[in-house]
Amino acid sequence: MKVERFVGGILESNGYVLYQKDGGDCYIIDPGYNSRVFIDFVDKHNLNLKGILLTHNHPDHVGAVRGLDDAHPCNIYMHIQDAAGYKGRVDVEIEDGYEFDLEGERIITLSTPGHTKGSVCFMCPESKICFTGDTIFDTDLGRTDLPGSSEQEMIDSICNVIDKWENDIHIYPGHDNGCSMKFVRQHNSEFNALLKGEAR
Repeated sequence: MKVERFVGGILESNGYVLYQKDGGDCYIIDPGYNSRVFIDFVDKHNLNLKGILLTHNHPDHVGAVRGLDDAHPCNIYMHIQDAAGYKGRVDVEIEDGYEFDLEGERIITLSTPGHTKGSVCFMCPESKICFTGDTIFDTDLGRTDLPGSSEQEMIDSICNVIDKWENDIHIYPGHDNGCSMKFVRQHNSEFNALLKGEAR
């Protein structure tokens, strides 16, 4: 799996293009601000955009969806819980376990509420990579003081989903840099606090 990251906007949100080879299919995850950089990349590499996958409905992760869809019409995917409060178009409302295929490689939807009711991560088990949106970053976790957020749901997601990931899983978060789960366990104090039943 090839991954191209684009960082945009005042919040420096990460958006990703996933593809296997030039001239093949691709998915885009969380195009936040500048649709042009994604369009140019898809065009340069002659990619067929199969869909836009959204980890949650916050503006800094969905801002470029419309412009991208105008240039390369495709299905837009979002968890059913976040789609309910999203003002943009959602073609397919997804839930935990929903799978995508990228030229023979699976992309599996994992429900990880906390930052929003419908926050998800997209796991690619064959490549051992996961796109985590604003659920978990390299050294901290997503906010839960926003409308629709829940610290208890974040605790459940960390303890029951993310802590089960092996150390060699590489995370690609919605902000900041990617890292391994081994790095998370060594350096993410908020992650470790929740596992211990402590406040972060």
